[in-house]
Amino acid sequence: MERRDYYEILSVSRDADAVALKSAYRKLALTYHPDRNPNNPDAAEKFREASEAYAVLSDPDKRVRYDQFGHAGSNAGSGGGFGGFDPSAFSDFSDLFSGLFGFASGAGFGGGPAAPMAGSDLVYRMEIAFRDAAFGVEAPIAISRLQRCGPCEGVGAEPGSRPQTCPVCRGSGRQRLSQGFLTVMRPCSKCQGEGRIIEKPCRACRGEGRLRAKKDLTIRIPAGVESGSRLRLTGEGDAGPNNGPAGDLYVVLTAAEDEIFSREGDDVVARVDLPFPTLVLGGEIPVPTLDGEEKVSVAPGTAAGSELRLKGRGMGRLGRSGRGDLIVRVNVRVPESPSKEEKELLRKYAELTGAPVGGGRGVLRKAKKIFS
Repeated sequence: MERRDYYEILSVSRDADAVALKSAYRKLALTYHPDRNPNNPDAAEKFREASEAYAVLSDPDKRVRYDQFGHAGSNAGSGGGFGGFDPSAFSDFSDLFSGLFGFASGAGFGGGPAAPMAGSDLVYRMEIAFRDAAFGVEAPIAISRLQRCGPCEGVGAEPGSRPQTCPVCRGSGRQRLSQGFLTVMRPCSKCQGEGRIIEKPCRACRGEGRLRAKKDLTIRIPAGVESGSRLRLTGEGDAGPNNGPAGDLYVVLTAAEDEIFSREGDDVVARVDLPFPTLVLGGEIPVPTLDGEEKVSVAPGTAAGSELRLKGRGMGRLGRSGRGDLIVRVNVRVPESPSKEEKELLRKYAELTGAPVGGGRGVLRKAKKIFS
């Protein structure tokens, strides 16, 4: 059986925003919820379809994959619960589901007096030098985050006063509304679901209980990180509402490119151009490394493109001891403007080896004639 398009199920356009999606889903959920249609299997199926469609389209990442690949990219319908229903996708529908499922005040999908909530996680993007990625480094950073208000200690009320219990909902944060046979719970209109009223808001934070402030941190970047690596600093994100725990800070790293070195896993690659005589006769050459210049022996008869490996001169191994290797890739250095004497010596060498030289376009014409 062919599955229906999610936008068609919700009766919204493909560019519908979050508000439109939420409104469309709310109407369908109220109409087709199984508790309101206990003997109607068609209603149960429509509720399942609507729940599945909203679960995908309300999630930005899932929606992008669905728009690109259709049902094959959404991975929807495989979750548990009733007909694909996922409570985490509908946690903001407290006024709808508390009534339908009979949740007690302060449980399930929210409600009750304002409880401490975890703060948001923060992301800090940082570029580091190639050598810092190899060896690790301690680096200072400055972040802007929400911190608990000091004057009111996160309560939100002016020092010397306290929040008062809401007289309308008596601290529950919810009001019961009956509509025919259906009873729903809504956030209290007096306290906006907080369960309390602050008559004298703190002048420093204006009743929020949190203030935005700058904080300086020093982070330890381990050896071997690469672009895309994330460092997690627990509790360094935004402070949570109502004195809730702070979120985490994620530092996302980008390792800058280097003029000399490139990276291949834990190994570092350096390219060195050598004169032809050195490759033929061998010799000792200076090679750049992350630790400074080193002397390396080149064996006679080394071919262009060969690799010389220096053990333990590469990147630090992330989460492990030791380092990768330095790979020196050698190529022939061709002089752009050889001197008269150099040209003469090269011609003599060409005569000895029978190597074709000179001729310019004439040589190309002869080659074309031979291979045509």
